[in-house]
Amino acid sequence: MSFQRAIVARGGVEIECLVRGHGRAVILIASLGRPADDFDHLAAALADAGYRAIAPQPRGVGGSTGLVEGLSLDQLAADVAAVIGWTGEADVTLVGHAFGNRLARNVARLYPGKVSRVALLACGGQVPMAPEAMRDLMSCFDLSLPPDTHLQHVRRAFFADGHDPAVWKGGWHPATATMQSAAVRSSDHAAWKLGGGQPMLIVQALQDVIAPPPNARALLDAAPDRMTLAEIDNAGHAMLPEQPDAIAKAVIDWLNT
Repeated sequence: MSFQRAIVARGGVEIECLVRGHGRAVILIASLGRPADDFDHLAAALADAGYRAIAPQPRGVGGSTGLVEGLSLDQLAADVAAVIGWTGEADVTLVGHAFGNRLARNVARLYPGKVSRVALLACGGQVPMAPEAMRDLMSCFDLSLPPDTHLQHVRRAFFADGHDPAVWKGGWHPATATMQSAAVRSSDHAAWKLGGGQPMLIVQALQDVIAPPPNARALLDAAPDRMTLAEIDNAGHAMLPEQPDAIAKAVIDWLNT
């Protein structure tokens, strides 16, 4: 299913959204320095299931514009809140991948009445990654590296063994990643960790070295009454291009419950 483009304006900020389908809105928030296009398969599956999938491009990517320096996680949450307002719906479901799940939880905390549920894909931050995984992650945003070397860092950081990282050869936006990382560092993790009290789905890749499985289990233990855990085998931190059908099934089954 093809998508439509929409621009949501907020003050001096413009957020480009990729929109598919009709029905209740599901807003898809991308990973660190990555484009909304990473959600193409999930967005199409949501549209086929009767939902309206809306994937905002982060500032500095695609048609999204605005300051990318000195921003807080609350200011980035306001960008998402503007998209929620644009939907015309009283409340929406948020789906966030990696960095996007941190932003989704902060949106849910700041605007609890506008967010009914939150799905977290590859949620880290509670259990540290290994130093070598951190080095590979940071190297993914060094576009001065030889292409083969860069792709090896992408493979080790994001993909489970046996998966071709070439699907993520491009799509890296260092300035956006720097802005998003700084926003997370300046935030209070404890404040947004559990969102705003909404039901949450945790989708955990079992071979993820950036957000290892103990992260998901720690979050599940923190609020077991409103957390649902779906574990995905044979996938790493990239997750979306590695196991697209399994992730779509987990999210849509949860939405339909």
